[in-house]
Amino acid sequence: QVQLVESGGGLVQPGGSLRLSCAASGFTFMSYAMSWTRQAPGKERELVADITPSGGSTSYVDSVKGRFTISRDNAKNTVYLQMNSLKREDTAVYYCNAKRGPYAFWGQGTPVTVSS
Repeated sequence: QVQLVESGGGLVQPGGSLRLSCAASGFTFMSYAMSWTRQAPGKERELVADITPSGGSTSYVDSVKGRFTISRDNAKNTVYLQMNSLKREDTAVYYCNAKRGPYAFWGQGTPVTVSS
């Protein structure tokens, strides 16, 4: 059974940091590209960051470049999103996603609220 379980979300003040984790099981994690997407209230889901199966290449949406870092540990079947210098506009539910060819999986999401 495929599972992607996100954790690490919560309430943080502007300028603060959070580290999201996503534990994967039920598929060959090291063969899948992984990504983090987010959906803010009243907005469409957007791609935040992605990483190749080996972890050798990453990409980010412009709004988070220089602040967020995606990484993965294939030995632990886990992908991370380090979020620094958080802004109110980063408030959203963050989802972990896995993709390989026609196969795609996603988790239930973890909420991040940036507020003072």
